[in-house]
Amino acid sequence: MASELVIVYHRQPYEEVEENGKIVFRENKSPNGIVPTLKGFFGHVNQGAWVAWKLTDDPENPGFERRVEIDDVHGRYTVSRLALTETQVSEFYHVSSKEAFWPILHSFKERYNYDPVDWENFQDVNRRFAEAAAEEAAEGALVWVHDYNLWLVPGYLRKIRPDLRIAFTHHTPFPSADMFNVLPWRKQIVESLLACDDVGFHIPRYAANFVSVVRSLFDVEVSTPVRVPDKLFTEGTALTERVMHETITHNDHETGVSVTPLGVAVGYIEDLARREETEARVKEIWNDLKQRKLILSVGRTDYTKGGAQQLQSFERVLEANPDLRGKVRLMHVSVSANRAMSAYEDIQTEIEQIAGRINGRFGTLDWQPVALMSRAIPFEELVSYYRAADVAWITPLADGMNLVCKEFVAARVDGDGVLVLSEFAGAAVELSDAVICNPFSARAMDRTICQALDMDSTERRHRMERLRAAVAGNDLSQWGPGRLSVTPGATQAA
Repeated sequence: MASELVIVYHRQPYEEVEENGKIVFRENKSPNGIVPTLKGFFGHVNQGAWVAWKLTDDPENPGFERRVEIDDVHGRYTVSRLALTETQVSEFYHVSSKEAFWPILHSFKERYNYDPVDWENFQDVNRRFAEAAAEEAAEGALVWVHDYNLWLVPGYLRKIRPDLRIAFTHHTPFPSADMFNVLPWRKQIVESLLACDDVGFHIPRYAANFVSVVRSLFDVEVSTPVRVPDKLFTEGTALTERVMHETITHNDHETGVSVTPLGVAVGYIEDLARREETEARVKEIWNDLKQRKLILSVGRTDYTKGGAQQLQSFERVLEANPDLRGKVRLMHVSVSANRAMSAYEDIQTEIEQIAGRINGRFGTLDWQPVALMSRAIPFEELVSYYRAADVAWITPLADGMNLVCKEFVAARVDGDGVLVLSEFAGAAVELSDAVICNPFSARAMDRTICQALDMDSTERRHRMERLRAAVAGNDLSQWGPGRLSVTPGATQAA
């Protein structure tokens, strides 16, 4: 059965495990993040499809079904699985995407390396994704492509199926022309994106950067700029943008440029936060703290997340403020992003070394200043820590959005707690009542964490009230594929 909605994303929409000799598809553990979010859209159509990859030793005889039918709480949908070898995935994802594209998207030019990129393989994998999507899509269907490692899919897809509506959503930052145009394949990438009916970004700055890149590479017409909505405007932060262009016309084809910040499942998180077992766990955490204040930091082990810089700041704060010793604990959760890549292994090693040094310098028999965790915490447990923490310290050096800060706010049904947030996280343009900091400034990092620890109850609650209103006002239910509607036959979102 042809699908009215086809979602193209590199990961499969479930956790595939073997139980008693049988393959079982499990739901993702967290309600947030891109996979469970996207599956929710299948409930709006009679038939949907998802295109992803799956590893195999032999693509001709992969040893698994290429298409599986799923019928779950999200709806009925087909999963089309591209059989890729470990070498193909490594060259397409670990090398091209992570060594060449990822550093440029996050403006870390010094980490950029395109010499080992197999561009032919990248094109081939993207072409195969496009062919699989074309095979699944009904006449006039919406094909929704996700993230930078599938940049070339829209261009191939438009040639195969000109009848389709094509949306593309970026989940990373999108850099300025000076940075993006370092990529030698820039024209091919951007030309593919201009084949879309809509290209979406999380915040206005990334959309503005995209328009700037397009204008640097092609003769295009752009729409008259419009004022950025107040809910996406925080005065004075690094990512603040005042106006944005909503359409680009190239070779008589109009591409919408939309801004749709990803939210979190506010109602679900609030329900978790109010459960009796959560309340009991929060009390256990407080008892273990013995009246010490808890700073919580949660992120992936990635040089863009600023984990080492944050720990260095905590060390300086303890050194400069002896009165804090024994009275505060930092729970630093740094989950490995990709164990197969040496860059991330180096970051993890650095984080472990700094945490060990801090505990060695300042720790006592009954107090360790840093609790370092390198494993993922089950979401229900994480909500308990969100509830128990005095401060959430979220300071990435660059981040497309950052949902951890929104999860923290949604979990604070008690109306208390302080959010310290990097101005280089996309969420900063929405969350003006966080304590905004510049993670590239040691002085700013140290000052803002001290400000958060010293903040009185009245200010904490005033800020949290406004933060909760902002997060609830743009929760997960309001997110979608830009101007395009998932509803069959519709061309514009209401």
